[in-house]
Amino acid sequence: MTMHCDQCQESIRDTGCSVRGVCGKDELTARLQDTLIYAVEGLSLCAEGLKGSPDRKIGQFISESLFVTVTNTNFDDEAIVEQIRKTLAMRDELKSVTGNVPDHDAATWSGSTKEDFLAKSDSCTIDSLSENPDLRSLKSLVLYGVKGLAAYTDHASVLGHHDNDIYAFYIKSLSDLTRDLSADQLLGLVMETGSIAVKAMALLDRANTESYGHPEITRVSTGVSNKPGILISGHDLRDMEELLEQTKGTGVDVYTHCEMLPAHYYPAFKKYSHFIGNYGGSWWSQDREFETFNGPILMTTNCIVPVRESYRNRMFTTGMAGYPGLKHIPARKEGGRKDFSQIIEMAKNCLPPTEIENGEIVGGFAHTQVLALADKVVAAVKSGAIKRFVVMAGCDGRHASRNYYTSVAEALPEDTVILTAGCAKYRYNKLALGDIGGIPRVLDAGQCNDSYSLAVIALKLKEVFGLEDINDLPISYDIAWYEQKAVTVLLALLYLGVKGIRLGPTLPEFLTPNIAAALVEKFGIKPIGTVAADVEAMMAGA
Repeated sequence: MTMHCDQCQESIRDTGCSVRGVCGKDELTARLQDTLIYAVEGLSLCAEGLKGSPDRKIGQFISESLFVTVTNTNFDDEAIVEQIRKTLAMRDELKSVTGNVPDHDAATWSGSTKEDFLAKSDSCTIDSLSENPDLRSLKSLVLYGVKGLAAYTDHASVLGHHDNDIYAFYIKSLSDLTRDLSADQLLGLVMETGSIAVKAMALLDRANTESYGHPEITRVSTGVSNKPGILISGHDLRDMEELLEQTKGTGVDVYTHCEMLPAHYYPAFKKYSHFIGNYGGSWWSQDREFETFNGPILMTTNCIVPVRESYRNRMFTTGMAGYPGLKHIPARKEGGRKDFSQIIEMAKNCLPPTEIENGEIVGGFAHTQVLALADKVVAAVKSGAIKRFVVMAGCDGRHASRNYYTSVAEALPEDTVILTAGCAKYRYNKLALGDIGGIPRVLDAGQCNDSYSLAVIALKLKEVFGLEDINDLPISYDIAWYEQKAVTVLLALLYLGVKGIRLGPTLPEFLTPNIAAALVEKFGIKPIGTVAADVEAMMAGA
């Protein structure tokens, strides 16, 4: 049995993981995830026969299925097998409605057991997308971009926000991945993925802000109280809301971890006095931070690392997240809420968190908040107080090469402002970088999906300065990527016309030399270099 997985930045020897993933995924789980994607392609082929917009149930289901396969989301083989069964059942239901049975194996094969799915997995890998490596590279770029936007769309749907154009694109793109398309056709599909990515991030931004208000400038404590606590990680704000509501008056505090930090910026969550602060740093350090937290941990989405025995019995998953042996909180029934009572009862019998730091993180600079400061920002640019903005959004990871981003933040001149979103900020958001006339030198917009805010800010500044091209702004892009959501953000930026993006710590392995060269020629994408050379080039606008 073998695997091939090249969808994240940390694969082995820059050639993809072939025995076991750096993420902890084994070959069995990898093959089942490949089979799930293959089954969803079959479902999409059958759904092409539907008239009008796709049924919302189909769109939500495809979002969930794709999300299961995003890096560090679900390691539970039984949960993946069940999702494959549901996919085949929905596909067969569509066949009976549309009569559409394409002449493609993914639309016709049958099976019901784990062994059936594993037997099928040989023809379900990325390598099976195309024999031509360049065409396969472009298909991978589309697939990974679609996986990322599915995560964002799933978060929005949980809050009752949907977009049929996105659901229709799932069906179109996943069906097209099974076809023999030319390089030009696939490049068109890549750009369409970027267009839909912008739409998906705008949808989630609207879902979050209509539900919880627009983020505000907020100081978040990194210390702890003397009460027991629950640590919530991942990205799902509805889970955050329901956990805070259910812990009111219980004597149990709530803390965020990693990408849940921006929950503190939303006005709706500020009313909870037991919402204490943020514990720890980036996702990859969770193994030691979960140990010292002492209380239960709730993982709402991706970003799970291999679980240590020391905290296994107090870690829970929910939503599309899953891990063997961990307790899983079931989905909410329609019109209802999730039941976190067992987590709360466990917390009451745990020690308070062990303090690992004591300070503050300042954030909440999403587009509405920054645009409220637009006059101040524009004046600072015109006076020369701010010479340049550097977008350092994206992902963090465990490789030492990512110290590059800390060093860049420290090396940038004091007249530069860093715009950030995503967990990449943990490389520099606790540094004492000061401010420029009251404007902090690190403006954190929020989670990785809030990279949309950074695009909105850039487009608004282009308008304010009367520029024709977004690339004429004094903004450089030094982006860190890790997994498929970062691919989605990258494609969104390319669709919006952003050029000259530095991408690191390494370029994606699924890009062949020819496709990488094409992206360099068309969009000016470049790998990161040395800190000194890159800082000098960015300050010169290169």
